[in-house]
Amino acid sequence: MAKEFERTQRVSHFLHEELARLLQTAVRDPRLKGVNVTGVEVNRDLSHAKVFFTLIDVVTPEQLNEVTSALAAVSGFLRSQLAKGSSMRTVPRLSFRFDESVGRGRDMESLLREVRRADEQVQATSSEGSTSDSSG
Repeated sequence: MAKEFERTQRVSHFLHEELARLLQTAVRDPRLKGVNVTGVEVNRDLSHAKVFFTLIDVVTPEQLNEVTSALAAVSGFLRSQLAKGSSMRTVPRLSFRFDESVGRGRDMESLLREVRRADEQVQATSSEGSTSDSSG
């Protein structure tokens, strides 16, 4: 069982690196210029792979749908390139999914920054109040 897990992990890692490289070097579609591969999940029988991606620029839902469609359109080309560069018997079918965790992480960071600023303001206000009370 552990060996099977190792194999899916190795295939995921290989696909992640190769897809990132291919999207930068081999794919000419201008809609895919800002695509970053963030992860790949391969099922146990290695027949399907979910490829998670983010975009450098913040985009509208319509633009995201367009990018996802463009990725689906080039998936056959990507599979053929992967097959040429690997010794795998079959290359998994690729399905692309937008990785929302990065956006959620950015949102959490901005919320934490706001909380820190608010804490600093409260501390500054309370320290000003305590210094004026003690001087009287």
